[in-house]
Amino acid sequence: MVKVNRQGEVWIFAEQQDGKLSDVPLELLSKGRSLADQLSVKLSAVLGGFNVKPLSDELIAHGADKVYLVEDPLLQDYQTTSYAKMLCQLIEKHQPQIVLYGATVLGRDLAPRVASALKAGLTADCTDLQIGDYTELKTKNTHKNLMLQIRPAFGGNIIATIVNYDWWPQMATVREGVMPLPERNGNLKGEIVTESIALSPQDFPLEILQRHRREKKVNLKGARIIVAGGAGVGSRENFRRIWDLANCLGAAVGGSRAAVDLGFIGHDHQVGQTGTTVRPALYIAVGISGAVQHAAGMAEAAKIVAINNNPDAPIFQIAHYGIVGDLNDVVPRLIKAIRSKQ
Repeated sequence: MVKVNRQGEVWIFAEQQDGKLSDVPLELLSKGRSLADQLSVKLSAVLGGFNVKPLSDELIAHGADKVYLVEDPLLQDYQTTSYAKMLCQLIEKHQPQIVLYGATVLGRDLAPRVASALKAGLTADCTDLQIGDYTELKTKNTHKNLMLQIRPAFGGNIIATIVNYDWWPQMATVREGVMPLPERNGNLKGEIVTESIALSPQDFPLEILQRHRREKKVNLKGARIIVAGGAGVGSRENFRRIWDLANCLGAAVGGSRAAVDLGFIGHDHQVGQTGTTVRPALYIAVGISGAVQHAAGMAEAAKIVAINNNPDAPIFQIAHYGIVGDLNDVVPRLIKAIRSKQ
């Protein structure tokens, strides 16, 4: 366990692969900036790898006050043990009060290892982070300016707020897409701190012979318009109407978890708590009931249109516009109207 440092920095783990930053650390910088400003501390990023120094400028341009840079040929390929050692040594040396990771495949692998090694708390898959106070129920002691780690629990049926007032640093993984991507500002200035980590053969229990990566078939996070179908579509054949409507609008196609589980559409298209969180300008939900697990991934859309034959479906509570009717009747009419520019 690292000593509790109430004036410690807010840290973001800057995940990169093949010398490229994903959107996740940049999204985390957006929330990290807010947390750091409320705590009156610096916002820093930890960047490890080889030949990745140019990425430091990107992190600074997106809001980092400081970048801790660790460059080593041995860190070119991610391995849990070596990256966990890097983070643990830096955390013990600089004593940040908050460390955030993306809830990606890599982040979900790395964060628990670091938390276990440091005997620190960790909250997974957060959808929001805030700064607030907490009073212990038994002792009535009040702890000021803690990170409130907010995430769905019990299958998404409740929202839990988790605090960590004694086993620091406070650490969390944050779901992709739930934080807005900050605009790049090349005029921002920051500090690059070069660090070195003593690595040994024991830190590399695996030998990487080949790597195979499959790119996602759809970029839901970058889509301005999404047409999504749910279990109410009825069949894989009926889902063809969702594709037809999307093609008319130049939109991406999404699906609820129920639609994915039924085989109507692939997992890459899944929107919701266990899929992708999206913020499009327009989200059209067809045959989606609007359970809280799905709403968690699309409720921030600028405009939501819901099509459902059940007038009591929860989706109508968050939709800006609702159409009650059979999608097999409504969707063809929409397509006809769009094509005729009515």
